[in-house]
Order: sequence, then C-alpha cells, then structure tokens
Amino acid sequence: MPMTRSAAMPVDPDLREWLLGAVPALRAFAHSLTDDDARGDNLVQDTLLHAWTGAGGIAREQVTAWLFGLLRARFYAEPRLPPSRWDEACPVARRSDPRVEAVQFREALRRLPDPQREALILVGGQHFSYGEAAAICGVAVGTLKSRVRRARARLAAELDRLAQP
Repeated sequence: MPMTRSAAMPVDPDLREWLLGAVPALRAFAHSLTDDDARGDNLVQDTLLHAWTGAGGIAREQVTAWLFGLLRARFYAEPRLPPSRWDEACPVARRSDPRVEAVQFREALRRLPDPQREALILVGGQHFSYGEAAAICGVAVGTLKSRVRRARARLAAELDRLAQP
C-alpha cells in the first residue's frame, strides 16, 4: 500500500516530472470521457493531487498506467449528468468540412458505452498495449480486445449514420 506524502516529506523531482509529463495524455483521456473541458480538467487535477499524496513506492514503469487507473476510477465515482444535444447547437454544414467531421467524430465517440469508449481511447488514442489498457480498466485482455473491436464497429456505424443527409 502506498504511503501518504505529508507536507514535511521532501519533493521527489522524478515523481514531479512523471506527473507533469503525463498531464497532456491524462487531459485528452479525461476530456474524451467527460465531453466537457472544465470537468475533464477538474478530473485531471483531482487525479494528480491524489497521485501526489499517494505515490510512495510506485515504480517508474507503472506510473502512467497507475495514473490512468486513478483517473478512470475518479470518473466512475462522479455523479453522471445527462449528455448534451450537440446537433441542436451546431448548424448543419457540408460533410466535407473538417470541423463538421470533427464534431461528428466527437459525437459518435461520446455515444459509445463508457467501457467501449475508454478501451478505444486507451488503445487507439493513447497507444497503450492491450495488456496495459486491460490493467488500467481492471479486465482481462480478451475482454478489452472485445471492447475495442465492438467500439470500432459501432463508431464506424455511427459515423456513417451521422454522415447521411
């Protein structure tokens, strides 16, 4: 069990660098889970605070997966809000517009079930191996591979549906 860092304990410069180095990837993961920049940033901040106070004894090669696991646990512990309706706020535009495609991709990704979305983001977006992603999610490697496969198929179908006039 990690020991708790007190105010009197010296600052570990390596831990500080590892945590700071993970911020961009944690932000991307948090924003994709929450679909809300402010909420995602708060989730990252809470995760880093928890990591800073409880990181004693964590090996360097485990820090990134451990941080993603913390963030994921904090996300699922939060109360859930109803999803927003992006199509009511966004004007209809041509399919070839990259901004529209980005909005459509984000909406299609948001519509995936949470376990499929997080599996796809960890493997496809954050480039974790299936084994690392499975450890972060607390599932077997086969389960994670199945989630990624289903997420990819569902995402493709949802993008096709959104592209229809």
